[in-house]
Amino acid sequence: MEVVKGVSRRVIVIKSPDRHLFEEAIFIVKEEALRGGGVTGDEIIKQAQEVADNYVRYHIKKRRLPRLPAPAFAAFGAAATALAWVLALYVL
Repeated sequence: MEVVKGVSRRVIVIKSPDRHLFEEAIFIVKEEALRGGGVTGDEIIKQAQEVADNYVRYHIKKRRLPRLPAPAFAAFGAAATALAWVLALYVL
């Protein structure tokens, strides 16, 4: 765990676009970026938002199948089992 040193720190708090992963992200801004780095406050906020958005996009798993109710999955499983049983009876 790193201890924050110094009298004050500039931080940016970004709210999460998807609350399933995190509520907010806290960015500690380098003092050099604020002093003479040629970067505006709006650019720093925009970059922090992009980082948070990219993190959410990367860590959310894509669903492969559409969300179906449990009875539909049960019916599909029963049909697949019946088909396998019929094929086993008549083919073998």
